[in-house]
Amino acid sequence: MEVTGQVQIHGGQIVARQLELAGVDTLFGVVAGPMIELFAGAQERGLRVVGCRHEENAAFMASAWGWARRRPGVIVAGSGPAVTNTVTPMHVATASGMPLVVLGGSTHGRTRGVGGFQEADQMAFALPGCKWAQQVDSTERIAEYLHLALARAVEGRPGAVYLDFPAEVVARQIPEESAGFRIRAPEMVPPHPSPESVARVADWIAEAERPLVLVGKGAGWSGAGAALERLVSRGIPYVASPMARGVVPDDDPHFVNAARGGALAGADLILMIGGRFNWIFGFGRPPRYREDARIVQVDLLAEEMTSSAQVSLGLVADARVAVEQIDAALEGRSLRSGGREGAWMRELSARREENEAGLAAALGADATPINPYRLVAELRDVLPRDANLSVDGETIMGICRAVLPSFRERSRFNAGTTGCMGTGVPYAIGAKLAQPDRPSVAIVGDYAFGAAAMAVETAARVGAHVVFVVANNEGIAGHLLQDHMLPPGSPPIASLLPASYEKMAEMVDGHAERVEHPHEIRPAVERALAADRVSVVHVRCDPKAVRLSGGNYLK
Repeated sequence: MEVTGQVQIHGGQIVARQLELAGVDTLFGVVAGPMIELFAGAQERGLRVVGCRHEENAAFMASAWGWARRRPGVIVAGSGPAVTNTVTPMHVATASGMPLVVLGGSTHGRTRGVGGFQEADQMAFALPGCKWAQQVDSTERIAEYLHLALARAVEGRPGAVYLDFPAEVVARQIPEESAGFRIRAPEMVPPHPSPESVARVADWIAEAERPLVLVGKGAGWSGAGAALERLVSRGIPYVASPMARGVVPDDDPHFVNAARGGALAGADLILMIGGRFNWIFGFGRPPRYREDARIVQVDLLAEEMTSSAQVSLGLVADARVAVEQIDAALEGRSLRSGGREGAWMRELSARREENEAGLAAALGADATPINPYRLVAELRDVLPRDANLSVDGETIMGICRAVLPSFRERSRFNAGTTGCMGTGVPYAIGAKLAQPDRPSVAIVGDYAFGAAAMAVETAARVGAHVVFVVANNEGIAGHLLQDHMLPPGSPPIASLLPASYEKMAEMVDGHAERVEHPHEIRPAVERALAADRVSVVHVRCDPKAVRLSGGNYLK
């Protein structure tokens, strides 16, 4: 509308316009006050609004969308409990380096402190899980605050940010010219390592008898895949973290995750690219690593160089830039390790083959109920190379880590640094919405599927044609808790009903498959991939099956 000749716009319209200017065309959320104006403004501008059933799932979808697109994933939440429902996804996104912006509504200022509707100290809830959190103090500053939030979610190490919108700030109208839209973001030059440090690292790699590259998901975020592929092609073995799988394709001959234990324990030179020495990489300390191992770490944050690991040299730099320069510094040089034909590479290749051979019987098992290793082997052989894979559960996630490959950067989604279950279903939906031209497949245990199963309806409603493969072992962690840790005769708290999960697809006119025998797996998955609808492939797995030691890469 116009007042005294000026076009008036409300807070929701300002948010939508600023998102558009930042190149964000999708937002997730659950429609609720006081943020209805934001949803309305987004639809008015033609942004895609993904209406969900629960804010936790919406935030996980947004995180996956952001990770796949290398842009901030945005969720809009109402006040009080709606915002507290996003706290876990904020924590997960920040710990796992995934870009997430939570726009949360809050109580009207004139009722704050006297028991306003859904009043909560939302800033206090959000701050521990965020990189940055602020409350918008006026409608005139919405665009500025949002510009700051979007930048902080992706710059440096990605993570979650929280922006709090008091009700009066959202609803108020101001002249359009007072909105202060930020038209462009600064051009960013990635941090470069010093030439001296690059030369030292190249010397150390050339002199090492047993060099090893560790690939973290930061390498995927920076687009370091092509440079890393060139580097390891010199004959340097590498190990990738779960969400870094595919940064270098898993069928590269230098990929030694299946000999991970021997690689970590035997290396005399470790080059960590875009990862952290936390539980995923055995903390970088003995006995998992050699006492005398020389460790080089490349990270955007200097504070990561002081950790449980005894890092010899830290390069505060972008992963792609650093790897490109290290690889260039090795041009024309021979490696003391012997490269592709050296003893170190031959040793790890033999160990990898031995460990993989130890899984052969399980991978080919014809028993019924189905061995979950056989399920994952069939998926390995049928899924397209460009598929986005979301894996969630306990037994099935560990087996997928051992058997199921990835071939593209930022194509593998799992529990991440926090080990959070319940991410598999929403991550797969977010990935499909981010990259609709690529298959998105969630491989989830029955417990993990149940944590977010109603999001199947969301997927069907918004046209996210995900294939959900449910590995149903009728319980949690293969019933290890029940059988080995609880007193005999205890109530079966780790067991679940043998539910007909495929009916979740039937509920939304999707494609449903129920698989009871091993030979049925591949054709069922092929039909699901071709269905062009939301699909649930329910596979009845052996409740007593457990992960094998080779699957844990302990040798």
